[in-house]
Amino acid sequence: MYRFVIPAALLLVGSAALSADSYRARQEARDSAALAKALDGLTPGKPMSCIDPRRVNDTQRIGDKILYKTSRRELYVNDTGGGCFGLRNGDAIVTKSHTGQFCRGDIVQTVDLPARIPSGSCTFGDFVPYRK
Repeated sequence: MYRFVIPAALLLVGSAALSADSYRARQEARDSAALAKALDGLTPGKPMSCIDPRRVNDTQRIGDKILYKTSRRELYVNDTGGGCFGLRNGDAIVTKSHTGQFCRGDIVQTVDLPARIPSGSCTFGDFVPYRK
């Protein structure tokens, strides 16, 4: 009996691991394509440590990145470096800033609003401007 159960369990665990790896690879490919589309025709500038949130008109999430659009011709890309698991799920973004600006190192927390449960937290990295 055991000689059939153990190989079957190992086969099941191995196939689940391969499935998770292929899912991650597909998700990363989709994120790369979406980011390339969002940045099409834009030129990156020198990274900045802070931006003024009052200038932000729209926010878009792509993987671990948050795109802050300030105009038709300018947007800022921030790579949170992971940890904000709710970014992918569309959870609300809550930031804690002591300066009135979004700055590198500020804490970003994602919250599932219907359940009122925090779903992840991370920090802002540099804000890279992209302009036409």
